[in-house]
This record gives sequence, C-alpha cells and structure tokens, in this order.
Amino acid sequence: MDWPQFRGPRASGIAEGFPTPTSWSVPEKKNVGWKTPLPGLSHSSPVIWGDRLFIATAISAKNNDVKVGLYGDIDSVQDGAIHEWRVYCLDKKTGKVLWQQLVCKGVPKVKRHTKASHASSTLATDGKSVVAFFGSEGLHCLDAKTGKLRWRRDFGVLDSGYFMVPDAQWGFASSPIIDSGRVIVQCDVQKGSFLAALDLKNGKTLWKTDRADVPTWSTPNICEEGGRKQVVVNGWKHLGGYDFITGKPLWKLIGGGDIPVPTPIVAQGLIYLTNAHGRMAPIYAVKPKASGEINLPSDNVGHPSVAWFKVRDGAYMQTPLVYGPHLYLCRDNGVLGCYDAKTGEKVYQERLGTGRTGFSASAVAGDGKLYFTGEEGSIFVVQAGATFKLLSTNEMDEICMATPALSEGKLYFRTQGHVAQVG
Repeated sequence: MDWPQFRGPRASGIAEGFPTPTSWSVPEKKNVGWKTPLPGLSHSSPVIWGDRLFIATAISAKNNDVKVGLYGDIDSVQDGAIHEWRVYCLDKKTGKVLWQQLVCKGVPKVKRHTKASHASSTLATDGKSVVAFFGSEGLHCLDAKTGKLRWRRDFGVLDSGYFMVPDAQWGFASSPIIDSGRVIVQCDVQKGSFLAALDLKNGKTLWKTDRADVPTWSTPNICEEGGRKQVVVNGWKHLGGYDFITGKPLWKLIGGGDIPVPTPIVAQGLIYLTNAHGRMAPIYAVKPKASGEINLPSDNVGHPSVAWFKVRDGAYMQTPLVYGPHLYLCRDNGVLGCYDAKTGEKVYQERLGTGRTGFSASAVAGDGKLYFTGEEGSIFVVQAGATFKLLSTNEMDEICMATPALSEGKLYFRTQGHVAQVG
C-alpha cells in the first residue's frame, strides 16, 4: 500500500489489509526489519510508493539537536551554519539507500524553534515525482526514480513564528500534497499568507488565493464529500474550504486556537478540525456543504453547517484520527480522548505514559490497533474501540518527533538518527 503524503492517503493515518505489529524493541533488536542511519535533523515523515521510501533531512554543520519535552519556550535556535537539504530514497524492504539528492545548500533564511527542524515538512509523491518543501529554501520537484531535479519554485522568505512575538522564528512545517496532477501548498506566515495550486508537471501557478491569517503549521487536505471537491485548511482567523479548481473560498470558520498545527481530516461524512493555544482549543466537525462565514460562540450554541463542536478539548500538535466510529485525539501531555465521531460524545479519556513525556507526532492505525508516538521514543499501542486498552509500549531508543508511515503491515519511523522498519 502506498503512503504518499503526511499521514498517508488524504491524511487518514489508516492502512488496512495486513496484520500489524503489537510489540517490538529496537534496543533488543526484536521484531525490527531494518534500521538505516540518516544524517541531520528532520521531523519529516517517511512517504512510500511501491517498494520505495522517501524522506527529507536538513544537515547543519553546527547544531543538529532538538529539545524535547513539555515546555513553553518560544526561543529560536541560533545556528548560522551552512545547512544541506537532502532527499533520500530507500528500498522499503531492505532499508538500502537507492539515491540521495542535495536539493539546496546555505544558511537558513529563517530560524527554527528549539523543538523543530529545518526539514519538518513531509514530502509528497505520486510515484513519478517527489515534491519537497523547505519553506524559505523553496519548493522542489524531483524525479522519483533518479532524484534528478525537475523544477523549483522560490516563494521568498516564509517566516513562520509566533505572531505576537515576530522575532520568535519557529521554522516552516506545512507539507505539500499532490492530487489530480496538482501540488497544493499552504503558506501561512507573518506577512503575505496564501494558499496555492501548482501544476505538478512544471511548477507553474494554477491559482493563488491570499489568506488573512497568522502563521500556521498545518498541512492542507482534500475533501470530495457533498458533491464538490475542495481544499480544506486549518487556521485561526480563517479555517475553511476552497474550491479545488479555482481556489475560490467556499466557507470560512472563525475562531479557535491561535497557533494552528493539526491537519484537517475527512471521515464519516464530516470535516474535522482542531487546534489549540489561547482560550478555546476547539474540535470542530463541519459539514462538507458548509458555505459562507461561520461564527460559533463559546457556549456550544450550534450552527447549521457544524455537526458538533467542543471547546477546550482540542489538540495543539497532533492531527486527530478517525478509525471506525470513533475519533481519537492525543494531546501534548499524552491525554488521549476518544469521541463518537458523528455526535462528539466523549467515550473515554485516559493518559498514555507518565504525563512527563511530550507527544508531537500524530497517531496512525491499522489492524484494529492505534499507534501513538512519544517524543522520547516510546510507542504506545492501543486497541481501537470504545474501551481503553493499552496493548504494549515499545522502545525506539531515540527521539521520535515524526509521524510514522504504515505500509503492508510494517511501521516506518524517522527517529533522530535513523529510519527504521518494525513489524
């Protein structure tokens, strides 16, 4: 099964049809298929097409460290060293490096957060092309077979950071997606935010729509429910849907967390959005036929275009997962909430780990199991369903900030220093 973008097909996070592992241990070399060293610092997730796995990385001559854990610092890393941005292609079955390509080299134009990397955006592929987005260092399209550069787009300086403290630069993280021969990019930055569709063949702009929003780190998604095809995006001042062909805004939801990160997902005939920071931290379940401007008060008064919403239950970093009839959402501190996906009724709330470990990666699922990745390398396997059951806790022996990929019953993790196959 292909896993072509962040969180797999349409960011669902789900891969079925094969038994998936319950237990493994990298330190003990238990149930580990292969482990390949990878230089640099990257939160980019693996993407897979056929028997090839693609991954991006940024290599600093000075500082390839990341600070994990639960903290609220807004600091930027002071690293003015030369960096190399590279894309790697590995054999999915063996971990052998088939090719690597130096995409660009130089001093980063924007600093990164102490918890971020200069390669936080996940690649996108259709099996023929691989698209890498390195923010201010440009959007690059490579030949999937050879790694040869096909085209490049420079959007100038894309300064993502805390809008209330502009000097706090945190680095770019929104990932590109490919659909119907188009590359969709969401660039919410300090000045000049926009959403755009480019021709995958040559990188030419098909449409570009300005967005009046603060910096976000969310990846866009595609929704084909309700008789229309739209690009759906997270945001603070403008969560919404845009016509896939023209880029025209279709609906706009105002309000939520003011540092939006999670990707919108489509399931159960609804569009789910969540974000955090600030007073609300909502979860929204929006109907695909929504139109116009939607304003929701904080006292749970409904709206015809919104099936349900909750305040103060949303996630800061993690994209939610809808698997079967339930929506699962893990917060930074490991508190896992399970909800009825159609009604929003809370089914259970439990904690993963000790409460001292941070969670930044998003969950994936398959074979009736949910996989939650802790920053310090502990992977929690939970049984899907209305009753919480922790099946196992497995160690990767390295920092894990990236969301894993799932293909043909195997899990693929990007750790701080390696890419590993388990199962």
